[in-house]
Amino acid sequence: MPPNPINLNDVQKFVENHIGEFHQRRLEKLRELKLTNILKRKNPYLFKAKNITDAHDLVKLLLDAYLSSQEETVFGDFLEKLAVFICSQAYNGHKSSAEGIDLEFERDGTLYLVSIKSGPNWGNSSQIKKMIDNFKKAQRILRTNNSTLRIQAVNGCCYGKDAQPDKGDYLKLCGQAFWEFISGNDRLYLDIIEPLGHRAKERNEEFLNEYARIINIFTQQFVTRFCDNGAINWQALVAFNSARQRET
Repeated sequence: MPPNPINLNDVQKFVENHIGEFHQRRLEKLRELKLTNILKRKNPYLFKAKNITDAHDLVKLLLDAYLSSQEETVFGDFLEKLAVFICSQAYNGHKSSAEGIDLEFERDGTLYLVSIKSGPNWGNSSQIKKMIDNFKKAQRILRTNNSTLRIQAVNGCCYGKDAQPDKGDYLKLCGQAFWEFISGNDRLYLDIIEPLGHRAKERNEEFLNEYARIINIFTQQFVTRFCDNGAINWQALVAFNSARQRET
């Protein structure tokens, strides 16, 4: 059964209506940050080994590393919504109610259960095992009412490549292969890139203004607490990060 044709104008409208959520959440994550929380999560030994002596540089490296991870997660949520929308247009796909399954749809007599990730290198062995367990649990539940139901588990990755998609318990489809799989359009992975820049310059200027403000505040806080005579007190920083808590 061929897919319903994808109307790229509808895709563009969806992106333009929802990409603002990514920018807003990105900004909110920045405003919610506290310097102490970042310092507790990063490795002070690494930064000492890199001979970082400037408090502003250290704060910027810490903040950038934290924000990069946060942005990947937030943007991944947006791409998941976009993928579900596109599949709903092509194959009447919908958000799954099963644990750990993001999308399900039926095509050519097979029910596809899809776990969507941003890129191909998304998890360690225990996280992959958890995904496989979620696939198997969903399959067991679905087959209680229909033992002959054909079900295929898929790990869909929004970018990247995988030369060996058949992983045994599931298929891993990345980049072009994933977007074509949920839409029937082998050019969709290219067509969606342009709408993602909707108002990006304006949104990014707002973010960078707030980013500069936070950098200045965090640098001032860091110098007050972790510098002696303008020099970074590495022992104080390591103690804050790693010292055993005293029992009270």
